[in-house]
Amino acid sequence: MSQYFRIHPDNPQPRLIKHAVEIIKKGGVVVYPTDSAYAIGCHIGDKAALDRIIKIRQLDKKHSFSIICQDLSSIATYAKVGNSHYRLLKAYTPGPYTFILPATSEVPRRLMHPKRKTIGIRVPDNAIALALLEELGEPLMTATLLLPGEEYPLCDPEEIRDFLEQQVDLIVDGGYGMMEETTIIDMVEDAPEVVREGFGDPSPFL
Repeated sequence: MSQYFRIHPDNPQPRLIKHAVEIIKKGGVVVYPTDSAYAIGCHIGDKAALDRIIKIRQLDKKHSFSIICQDLSSIATYAKVGNSHYRLLKAYTPGPYTFILPATSEVPRRLMHPKRKTIGIRVPDNAIALALLEELGEPLMTATLLLPGEEYPLCDPEEIRDFLEQQVDLIVDGGYGMMEETTIIDMVEDAPEVVREGFGDPSPFL
């Protein structure tokens, strides 16, 4: 049975944030709000928790994983960012974008794309997610809360509870979420490429 925290979307309660991070550090799988859809995540280095997320989402070996970071300086630790791309990242983070970048050695190999050695990285514009990251002091492995066979991500925390309270350790209720995923921008080459159009405006990258 999962725990269920109602956290204020604008002023997250420090006590609940601290408790949530304790759960993550102990290997917990957590559902949390972002600036687009709700997401499911775990500690970046926890293989057992990642395997649970893979099972819940029924992901195949070709799935490209992402991490959420607190800010630009955190991104530089986990991805190689050129000067031109840095300016774009600075302009559009935090926001509903996932950027595919070459991974550094700080990223666990199992999270990288097996051939390209890339990682999806984003900085969400969401007070709860950022508070979790600040308390944790490192990124979270993350995936959109899109359940098998569904066209859209779950957006109602109570509905999420009905579906997943036996499968995750914590559900963070931060109010209704979006039904759209992030816009994905591939920044491996010099010219950015829009891989998926989502909630974030893709026009600056076209």
